[in-house]
Formats: sequence, structure tokens, C-alpha cells
Amino acid sequence: MLYKTFIRPLLFRFDPENVHHFVSSSLQIIFRIPGMAALARSLTEVKDARLEREVFGLKFKNPVGVAAGFDKDARLFGALENLGFGFVEVGTITPKGQPGNEKPRLFRLPADGGLINRMGFNNDGLEAAVSRLRKRRDSGVIIGGNLGKNTLTPNTGAVDDYVRLYEGLFNVVDYFVVNVSCPNISDLRELQDKKALREILGSLQALNRKKPHPKPVLLKVSPDLNELQLDEVIQLVSETGIAGVVAVNTTISREQLKSQEERIRNVGKGGLSGKPLQNRALEVVRYLSEKSGKAFPIIGVGGIFTAEDALQMLEAGADLVQVYTGFIYEGPFIAKRINKAVLKETGK
Repeated sequence: MLYKTFIRPLLFRFDPENVHHFVSSSLQIIFRIPGMAALARSLTEVKDARLEREVFGLKFKNPVGVAAGFDKDARLFGALENLGFGFVEVGTITPKGQPGNEKPRLFRLPADGGLINRMGFNNDGLEAAVSRLRKRRDSGVIIGGNLGKNTLTPNTGAVDDYVRLYEGLFNVVDYFVVNVSCPNISDLRELQDKKALREILGSLQALNRKKPHPKPVLLKVSPDLNELQLDEVIQLVSETGIAGVVAVNTTISREQLKSQEERIRNVGKGGLSGKPLQNRALEVVRYLSEKSGKAFPIIGVGGIFTAEDALQMLEAGADLVQVYTGFIYEGPFIAKRINKAVLKETGK
């Protein structure tokens, strides 16, 4: 209640991207103070063996993670673990650091419980991420690496970017997510074409199979795909042997928003996340799960704000869930609330 009554209204008075940097820096500083990490874990962590999940060969201490985009530069995964999350997906990481799109590029839609972003894969690049991830302590938190091509890399050279990221991150992350569904990179979504995707995923899997201990490779899918395209995703997972999918990314849709039309026009292009995405995310997860006969694991993300939202996503066929916009709107106890609800369901 403290967060939603006092802290959130204060933070929402300021530019969203500036607030994100402020909160990120504050978390890093706070958790350097002796005892603060332990205190935070005592308040937010739910420890219970019944929460553990073994998914695509990895053991997650609980099913609640942070989606890519929150920890773009692999600076916050330790702090996020202290807030009770079982896994953190860092990135999107590109081979070379890049500034992203022009500011402002992140916008709140409080009337809808949503965010629109056109960040453009702003990040410090592969080398910086690897340097930080090498310092991760031996703990229970699982780290995923979300992979994207550089904006200036033509689609014809995209495979090389994804291969470079895979090789560079292999020893410092636990699983990989191929991101070709972000709407904020010019021409990126053309890589969702079946032929282009087969080349990218096939190349990564060929490398993966040569490793003594291969790591899971997943595909992040767009909520804007139609059923025929989702069928192609199912077929590609089978053909390439990747470990599963993350469903879903942000949407370009602006349907049924409560925010004023003028506000939406002024914001302009970008990917929409949060509550407006919830129903579509559930539809996509349910379709992929049922149509494939639950042939592969799914990480469900999109519009999860409450424990009930998370339970719905799990019931729709997700094996794990991720939050991002819900985390911003609901505050630091969101993982605890979801994990307690999962435990309650488990005990029925």
C-alpha cells in the first residue's frame, strides 16, 4: 500500500526513463549497505520447495521472473534477486553498444495501466554485459540473455550478430532468448519470417549441439502474429529443436485504450505493454500450449499485475511467468504476492 499510495504517485511525476535510472542506481547503492540485501530478502522472498520448477533442464527456485528490458545492461540482476524473483532476463543485448532511439522514448498510460516504449535496444553492448555477468555470485537466481541485432546491421547479416552474442554470453548466462519481435527496431520484425527465423535458430542450435553442455535457446514471439504465423512458430520449434518460447513481446496495437486519443497520437510509435496486453498474451500462450499439445515450455509475459493474473497465465499453459510493467505499477512486493498465491494453489 505504501508504494501505490505514496511512492508511485511521486515517481510518476517525473520522466519515466529518468525514474528508471534513478531507481536502478538507488537499488544498487542500497544493496551495497551491509545487511540491506538480507533485510530485503527477508521481506520479499518466499522460500518453499513447492515453488521450485524444473523447466528446459534448469532448476528455478520460483516461477516469477523479470522480463527483458528492465535490466538492459546486466546491472540489476543481483538487486532483483533480493526482491524475491527466481530469474532475470537481461538485455536486450546487442554485439556493439548503441544509444537507441531519440528521447523521449518511454511513456506511461496510467489510465490503462500501460507503457509505450520505443527504446531501440539501447545498451552498452556485449563486452560490457559479459564483464558484469562474470561477477555474478553463486546463487539460486537464473539469468537469461535476451539477444538482438544491432540497428545498423542489415537483416542479411543478422545471423552473425546472434551467433556472436550466443558465443560471447555462453559462459555467463543460463539460457538465451532470440528477440526478433520488438517493434522498435527498423526491419527487425521481418526476421519473424519463417525462412529467416529458421536460419537464425538453426545456426544457434548447430553451435549449441557442439557444446559439451548445451544451453536452452528460446524464441520471443510477438502478440501481433496471427494463427497461421503461430502455427509456423510451433513448427519451427519442432524443426530446430529449440527449448521453448517466451510469449509475448510488446504490441503495436492501440485498440480499446482508455487514455485520451490525443495523448496516444502525441506519444506516437512504440510497443505497448501492461494491462492492455493481458488478454492477447493469454490467448497466445493458450493457443501455443494447446495447439502444440504442450510440446515445449512457455514463459508467459504480458499484463501480469496481480497474483490472479499470474495464476491465469500459468493455467493458460505457461510454465513460468515474467513481469515488467506490472512491476513498475505494483511495486517491489509483486514477486512475493505471486509466489504466495502459487503456493496457495499448490496446497489445494
